[in-house]
Amino acid sequence: MRTAYSVETVRAAERDLMARLPEGALMRRAAAGLAAVCAELLGRGRGRVYGSRVVLLVGSGDNGGDALYAGARLARRGAGVTAVLLAPERAHAAGLAALRRAGGRTVEITGPAVGTGPDTGTGPGPAVGTGTDAGTVAALAAVRRADLVVDGIVGIGGTGGLRPAAVPLAEAAERSGAAVVAVDLPSGVDADTGEVRGTALRADLTVTFGTHKPGLLVDPAREYAGSVRLVGIGLDLPAEPELEALQHADVARLLPVPGAESDKYRRGVVGIAAGSARYPGAAVLAVAGALRGGAGAVRYAGPAGRDVIARFPETLVSDRGPKHAGRVQAWVVGPGAGDDAGPVAEVLAADVPVLIDADGLRLADASAVRARSAPTLLTPHAGEAAALLGVEREEVEAGRLAAARELAGRYGATVLLKGSTTLVADPKDGDGTAVRVNPTGTSWLATAGSGDVLSGLAGSLLAAGLPARDAGSAAAYLHGLAGRRAADGAPVGAHDVAEAIPGAWRDVVRG
Repeated sequence: MRTAYSVETVRAAERDLMARLPEGALMRRAAAGLAAVCAELLGRGRGRVYGSRVVLLVGSGDNGGDALYAGARLARRGAGVTAVLLAPERAHAAGLAALRRAGGRTVEITGPAVGTGPDTGTGPGPAVGTGTDAGTVAALAAVRRADLVVDGIVGIGGTGGLRPAAVPLAEAAERSGAAVVAVDLPSGVDADTGEVRGTALRADLTVTFGTHKPGLLVDPAREYAGSVRLVGIGLDLPAEPELEALQHADVARLLPVPGAESDKYRRGVVGIAAGSARYPGAAVLAVAGALRGGAGAVRYAGPAGRDVIARFPETLVSDRGPKHAGRVQAWVVGPGAGDDAGPVAEVLAADVPVLIDADGLRLADASAVRARSAPTLLTPHAGEAAALLGVEREEVEAGRLAAARELAGRYGATVLLKGSTTLVADPKDGDGTAVRVNPTGTSWLATAGSGDVLSGLAGSLLAAGLPARDAGSAAAYLHGLAGRRAADGAPVGAHDVAEAIPGAWRDVVRG
């Protein structure tokens, strides 16, 4: 399992460790890891470190110090290293001295300050020039010629985007063709929330120290991080992280396995209340996901029974509504439901776990959701989450972590927020329960009906006995893997994703 911790937690752990180490030892430890990754990257690109052109973008914080020490190591191996000092008078003195001793050169950016906040690298004070002074011209020229650019502008406490005067350097780095390596996280992104409020530097690879930061796992910041390499520096972190991302072994432990005494009812029965005359396909796709999700049987209650039976004759079909469909261990309600609120109300009244998706999110009475004693799992995409929260979709997409937590708290339900980063937030978040970030998936999953398959799959796992948080997390993981298998780099339909779930399940169980 990959874990991520807040800036406050990381800084506390760093202070505790620095108190036990010689002065500067922790920074040099981080820099050694950073330099090793940079050397590896240069070796793959140019075949060697010697003769490579490396540019360090150095701010006033500890990230700048990490970059300077790493640059010194690369310079000793024969690289030509240029440090662009965005805050010359506040650059890390010991790191700067080490770089100069190793033969590195510096370019100073001068000019009036443009402050945006109190954090190192972005706060007020004479830091970054705004004009076309000689230093800026030389820095841009060095970036354009670089084989590798190291982003050490802003640390994990940075707020807001880059200063205006740093933007040309970031843009030049992205256009240069050089590999861009971010120190701890890309400058301009929010480490705790994953938000990008302004211009940020887009990295090919991020070297992060001690632990992942939430922003490295959550979009939109995740898109700026590129590949992420974790370098251990000996931090002693608490047991409960801020975020966690499951891996194969974690999901394998969650998946239900029938025992020798199992029958279809002991394995669980999931009810699907979905579809309408206008959207019968939603019912078919939700049933498709449910049949592959570990429950022993699927009951369908709704107007699309003929379509469901034609595709899946093993389904137990009723047209009398959820109340009269027979006993189930969990319900999925809402995909393709149209405007009929009756089935949603019936399902919410049932004393079993319930998953609410699509039209069901719009039709469900909020007070009825909050009043439920059995587990509830909501599975909105960004637009549906925005409607539930009464905000614009752009606000949810910019702050996905905050939106998922707010929804979970407001509705007293587990929330699976779908999208480029799928998040699973529990109403107990902040009370020892981390938000889960799904690491699997592909952009080809952005296709009609894909969410219906996910709902059926997660509902089946609920019926098999998994808690809502685990059911949502495991379903998102399998769904993402199935999407990758089905697409394999080409367009894919929702039915292809459903058919790929058994293969994804086997991959997880076999490790």
